[in-house]
Amino acid sequence: EVQIVESGGGLVQAGGSLRLSCVPSGFTVDDYTIAWFRQAPGKEREDVSCISKDADVMDYADSVKGRFTISRDSPKNTVYLQMNSLKPEDTATYYCAAGGEYCFENFEPRTDYTWWGQGTQVTVSS
Repeated sequence: EVQIVESGGGLVQAGGSLRLSCVPSGFTVDDYTIAWFRQAPGKEREDVSCISKDADVMDYADSVKGRFTISRDSPKNTVYLQMNSLKPEDTATYYCAAGGEYCFENFEPRTDYTWWGQGTQVTVSS
């Protein structure tokens, strides 16, 4: 069975850090592009970061550039999202998604991923 499990969310004060993990089963992190999205209550889903299948593209939303880092650990079959200098506006449910080869389509971040995790909650208090 193919599935994705995210973990690492929690409650943190503004300025703090969290590291999210994305672990797929049924495929490896080297097989597909993997991306992180987030959605806050009452807001649209937002793309956060992406690492391409060949790991030659790592992209970040402007709102998280310089604070978040995506990385891939192939032996552990895990993609991480290191989140530093967290802000209250980072509060959301964070989702990991996988599928395809590229982070972009027609110069826009892809949203048509095949597999999605259930999400992990990140809450940043002020």
